[in-house]
Amino acid sequence: MAEAVLPDVVARPDNERPPSAELRPDQTDQDTLPPYPELDAILEGYVESDQGLADLVAAGFDEGTVRRVIRMVDRNEYKRRQGPIGIKITPRAFGKDWRLPIVNKFQE
Repeated sequence: MAEAVLPDVVARPDNERPPSAELRPDQTDQDTLPPYPELDAILEGYVESDQGLADLVAAGFDEGTVRRVIRMVDRNEYKRRQGPIGIKITPRAFGKDWRLPIVNKFQE
């Protein structure tokens, strides 16, 4: 009702906006990430199923996309160590189940 009376004052709900980390003006996740269904499948394979680059490419994913996603996950390992360990809701979680070296630019 408020939207009908005050359409310019009432803010648009967050679920109508495209997903964004909002680090730059007008930045959206689609600018830097693959489509979510593809990203979710790659992350599930890499993080939860312990699949490597070759396994994911053999499963039909683009090699460049897989490399980029793996690189993003690995480069952000240090961020996962800054806070307390969260609850575990999947068979394999970040925390004690997931440890990568964070020095010397480690890459698999």
